[in-house]
Amino acid sequence: MKISRDWATSVTIGGFGLMAVTGVLLFFHADSGLNKLAHEWLGWIFVGGVALHAVVNWGAFKRYFLSSRPGRAMIALFAVALVASFAPLGGKSGGKPPMLAMNAVLEAPLSAVAPLTGRPVETLVAQLNGAGFAVSGPEANLASVAPDRAAQGKVLALLFKRD
Repeated sequence: MKISRDWATSVTIGGFGLMAVTGVLLFFHADSGLNKLAHEWLGWIFVGGVALHAVVNWGAFKRYFLSSRPGRAMIALFAVALVASFAPLGGKSGGKPPMLAMNAVLEAPLSAVAPLTGRPVETLVAQLNGAGFAVSGPEANLASVAPDRAAQGKVLALLFKRD
């Protein structure tokens, strides 16, 4: 199957435009509507377009990589930046304030969380047990009751939901 250069280049250009605009909006917290969703999911089209573009232009790419010293240096620089982007910042105590607060609530015993919800700890234990979470008592913490992020989100929504 022959991949059309017109299609590969058009998808790459269109995908870049979408990623650039939505990325800038997200960076400045000026996104609205479906900007974040489009950036995250339609970005896969951009990845596909770039892959197709590389396939149809492989000869030119190969010549560029083999003969351009500045090109190889720039690619190496971005590779180093990519690897460095996985390094944790601030160690265990660092992180975004909402995540720090959520982790503190998840690690605290239910007896300490109950006043935050405005309900007695016995009510919380019964509510969680009724929802299928095995809570041993008021000194259990939510992290032990709900070990993964999805379950933790459900537990927090259950406890802090206002009627």
